[in-house]
Amino acid sequence: MNKIMEQAIAIKDDIVSYRRTIHANPEVGTELPMTKKFVMDKLKEFGYEPQEICESGIVATISGPKPGKTFLLRADMDALPMEETTACDFAAKNGNMHSCGHDMHSAMLLGAAKLLKQNQDQIEGTVKLVFQPDEEGFTGAKAMIEAGVLQNPKVDAAMAMHVNSGTPSNLVVAGKGTSIGGCFRFRIVVKGVGCHGAMPETGVDPIFIAHHIYSGLQSILTREIPAIKPAVITIGKFVGGDAPNIIPGEVVMEGTFRYLDKEMGDMVIARMNEIVTATAKAHRGEAELIELSSVPPLTNDNDLLNEITGYVKDIVSERGVFVFEGGGMGSEDFASYSYEVPSLYIILGAGAKNENEEFGVPMHNSKVVFNEDILPTGAAIHAHSAITWLKNNK
Repeated sequence: MNKIMEQAIAIKDDIVSYRRTIHANPEVGTELPMTKKFVMDKLKEFGYEPQEICESGIVATISGPKPGKTFLLRADMDALPMEETTACDFAAKNGNMHSCGHDMHSAMLLGAAKLLKQNQDQIEGTVKLVFQPDEEGFTGAKAMIEAGVLQNPKVDAAMAMHVNSGTPSNLVVAGKGTSIGGCFRFRIVVKGVGCHGAMPETGVDPIFIAHHIYSGLQSILTREIPAIKPAVITIGKFVGGDAPNIIPGEVVMEGTFRYLDKEMGDMVIARMNEIVTATAKAHRGEAELIELSSVPPLTNDNDLLNEITGYVKDIVSERGVFVFEGGGMGSEDFASYSYEVPSLYIILGAGAKNENEEFGVPMHNSKVVFNEDILPTGAAIHAHSAITWLKNNK
């Protein structure tokens, strides 16, 4: 067995305790005071000097006896605003829930921080540990990059890991190239002139305008982009009016546009804006396309992928790694790092354990349960990958 994996197994109880403390106290968004304090206190306990470089954005570094490059390891800390309904003893009671596994991510990186201290004499360069807020809102990575997370020292490569309740435990999955979709969250506000339904000519109907905007947006996908380029526009909110016989003065739509090709995505967003404004004007109204949040498609660096997955096999065996081509439309704000430095995003399976029915519930579900047995694996992957990459990339 790999030495670092042995060390990780030896501290499993510690990593599990970190995870359960974070899980029981979930916080949402950009401000994570309890989680931030817990993580920083643990890092100080291990001998680090963590810094908060932006709101709830934590950075700690560790260097070895020999100079070298800098490898970044990132974990997200935010939860989701939903009630937990699992039977776990440490289930959250505050109306929020770590249903996407970010508590697992933070615990594994804390475990890696401990392992890196144990193996500091093997580090040839610097490992930068990053704990960020608001991955779910797509603002955390951008805020940390703007705050200088990739500088002082300058980062040469970056890696992040996400657990998955629907993937067999300890199976590592990685996608070549662009494997995770970009997401543009938007609001469309359509303004008309309210009037009585019996006299529509005296007003400007924003529902009628919104209907045409809705159809026009879908026409971009069917008539303006190649059929071989995946993209989807979804309107999930369409609100207007309070009475059946009154034409309202305003309609609000909200939705998402997801895509895999960045240049095509930029073009579609520009066309969305044109269609929204021009359609409204053609029907005597006004409309505005408002960006709520966005994240580009995530692109793995294939050279880094090939190298790091080789190191990961030291931890999970040759059969424990699955590399695929293609991608899905889920989104991840680690994507922002991938346009700045060579980056790798991998999935670590945390479900399907011995056909136990409690595992395998989809993430973002109030009943999802993750297999804690994979926590040492994740910690070891982080530490071993960073140490070995630095050693082989002087």
